[in-house]
Amino acid sequence: MKLFGLTGGIGMGKSAAAGLLFRGGIPVTDTDDLARSIVAPGQPALAEIQRTFGDEVISPEGTLRRDVLARIVFSDLTAREKLEAITHPRIRELWKKRVETWRERGLKAACVIIPLLFETSAENDFDATICVACSPATQRSRLAIRGWGAEQTAQRIAAQWPIEKKIAKANYVVWNEGSPEILAAQLEVICGQFFIEPETKSAQGKTGSAEKSPGRVSF
Repeated sequence: MKLFGLTGGIGMGKSAAAGLLFRGGIPVTDTDDLARSIVAPGQPALAEIQRTFGDEVISPEGTLRRDVLARIVFSDLTAREKLEAITHPRIRELWKKRVETWRERGLKAACVIIPLLFETSAENDFDATICVACSPATQRSRLAIRGWGAEQTAQRIAAQWPIEKKIAKANYVVWNEGSPEILAAQLEVICGQFFIEPETKSAQGKTGSAEKSPGRVSF
């Protein structure tokens, strides 16, 4: 099985690329989704986060107050490192289990989206890495559409490697400034040999072998 690791900067189109790969028949799992699952009420990670950062990060309903936690960790490197020590090993364990399931099913190819792929030294777990990139101006424009302010945007971008460094480390780079069709064409050059025909993918879905589509396919 050819295993792709997909990364890129915030707002640069990782989810859009993942959606296109999925529609091409390549199963995808997003570590952002796994991150949300491990901090659901009742999960050990949530209890550890509460012990580490205090009751203020937990809502009256017992759910994680993401906005409060984000303000803490994105303004304090030490705090962010504490959070990552809680979450990253659990997330890694989950996506590695997913990969083993894919291998057992005999799939031709699969993809894991990891925003901090290079930052966490996960690249050696993949046969090839893909970086989705765009210009800083386009990135900030997309994040503004999400409602992010200048300070929030700067903090989130600073929490990752500069995109130039990710590009230099990646095996493949797709430039996401244009239409979805242009993005799709670039991914087909990289992964097209692993794409399957729609009727085949439909048959896979009926047998339970198709992966769930990523929850976010917007830019």
